[in-house]
Amino acid sequence: MEKIDAIIFDLDGTLWNTVDSCLKATSFVKEEHSDITRDVTREQIESAMGKTSDEIINIYYGYLPREKGEEYATEAFNKNVENLLKEGGRLYPNTRETIMKLSKKYKLFIVSNCVKGYIESFLKTSGLKDYFDDYESYGNTLLSKGENIKLVIERNNLKSPIYVGDTSGDMEGAKIADIPFVYAAYGFGKVESFDYKINDISELLDL
Repeated sequence: MEKIDAIIFDLDGTLWNTVDSCLKATSFVKEEHSDITRDVTREQIESAMGKTSDEIINIYYGYLPREKGEEYATEAFNKNVENLLKEGGRLYPNTRETIMKLSKKYKLFIVSNCVKGYIESFLKTSGLKDYFDDYESYGNTLLSKGENIKLVIERNNLKSPIYVGDTSGDMEGAKIADIPFVYAAYGFGKVESFDYKINDISELLDL
């Protein structure tokens, strides 16, 4: 791979796993509202990882009127961020050490389709805030992943960045931004087209 000057990361399925926290949040919201008649399953949450809030509403509460789905999904998102700020998520193996080492060689960034406050909860609870230069989210801009990647590239004057993610949406985002895509095969998604594949985040040290 050509010499790179920055690494932009997806969050869920790439740096950490928050499925258990999401399950707790959706269970809490279900207990609060009698018209939520179905549990949000682990499989649904895993399938929703990396998607925008609009898409997640359909996955979690598609059987409800849209207005109700939006209301309950927002409650679940907020409860999840609240939980994560208290308890954190589960970092993938070798994430902490790898990020610390990579930061000595590259500028590091995060671009995620998450809601406002979610990346901040990761940075606060992981202890990795000082190693990332900038971040952007769908919740902040309402833009697609590709457009948010381009925003970060332009804002930080990056010349040769790569994007690391685990889903086809991440691959498409990198394609829109016209940068190489590194597929994190240990995450939630299945991706057929990529420039480089890793089975552990520490493999980025060998790029």
